[in-house]
Amino acid sequence: MTDLSRCGNDCDIAVIGGGVVGLSVAYGLAMRGQAVTLLDEGDVAYRASRGNFALVWVQGKGIDLPDYARWTLGSASAWKGFAETLQRDSGINVALEQRGGLMACLSEEEQEERAAQLQRLHNAAPDSATVEMLDHQQMKALLPEIGSEVVGGTYCRLDGHVNALRLFRALHQACIGRGIAYRPNATVESLMPAADGFRIVTSAGEFRARKVVLAAGLGNATLAPMVGLSAPVRPQRGQVIVTEKLAPFLHYPLGTIRQTDEGGVMLGDSKEEVGFDTGNSHQVLGQIAAHAVKVFPLLARAQIVRSWGALRVMSPDGYPVYDRSTGSPGAYLVTCHSGVTLAAAHASVMAEAIASDIWPEAIAAFSARRFGDVPAAA
Repeated sequence: MTDLSRCGNDCDIAVIGGGVVGLSVAYGLAMRGQAVTLLDEGDVAYRASRGNFALVWVQGKGIDLPDYARWTLGSASAWKGFAETLQRDSGINVALEQRGGLMACLSEEEQEERAAQLQRLHNAAPDSATVEMLDHQQMKALLPEIGSEVVGGTYCRLDGHVNALRLFRALHQACIGRGIAYRPNATVESLMPAADGFRIVTSAGEFRARKVVLAAGLGNATLAPMVGLSAPVRPQRGQVIVTEKLAPFLHYPLGTIRQTDEGGVMLGDSKEEVGFDTGNSHQVLGQIAAHAVKVFPLLARAQIVRSWGALRVMSPDGYPVYDRSTGSPGAYLVTCHSGVTLAAAHASVMAEAIASDIWPEAIAAFSARRFGDVPAAA
């Protein structure tokens, strides 16, 4: 990535974190005329972006927090325009397909539980996305290769997916095109308020910024207290399998199984509390593969070409944490584990809130103050 800068080591806003979340916020800020420096720890970071499933996903989001259902719906609805703007600025088509997504149920009990959860969400948030319950025949009409063990499932027309690597590249290219100064291998060592904003000491030198945005994923837990904020996040490992390229058969993504535009099939549904271990477990990979074969028996013949583990950024309730500091005005926290789905909202609503310092209710609902014993600001 070429290092271009409008502002040297002094800028309007420093965004700490060069993953999908940080890039999306930085891109939105640059579109609003801000001089932005993006400080990226580099490949040594526990970068959640390297493990994302590339879904733009709505169904079932926010069952315990209706505000999140609305936030997700708003971002997913804005994704088409976001992808078009990205392509205009970067020249890269991120291969957005958003004609609907499915979840498969392998038992009547699972189907009933899914229906109950969605009804609970609808009762709490009637304006949330419409999700349809489907029986086996309806699922098979959409996915002819579905297995006989699938008793039914759910469908939401707003769900979709993108090409993860193209998205990451497009965001980088678009940020550079908008004049953002990209500073790789810049691990933040200290962050402190200064008379004119913030002084940021990194392994790549010292930077000064009028405002600072913490978008460093798991690193936010350490950075946030430096500016009077709290980021109660923990790692949760997810493992992913990728098969050889297959003839197109999966024309709608499932929440745990998707076929990329290049033909490979991605599988992943593990949620493991193993600290910062990014390794693979043969037992878990076996469970992921076995589940996928029950849903699509043809996958039993597919060759696995790659597997890896990556860490999600999880808050105590699994939802985003967005805050602005009262103790150190000008410092903002942006952390979540659905960086792809929320990219459109981060580049629009979130970027506007940071640029203007006007915090809308849609964002205020995700303050760390909701955890009670974890204050949002010192």
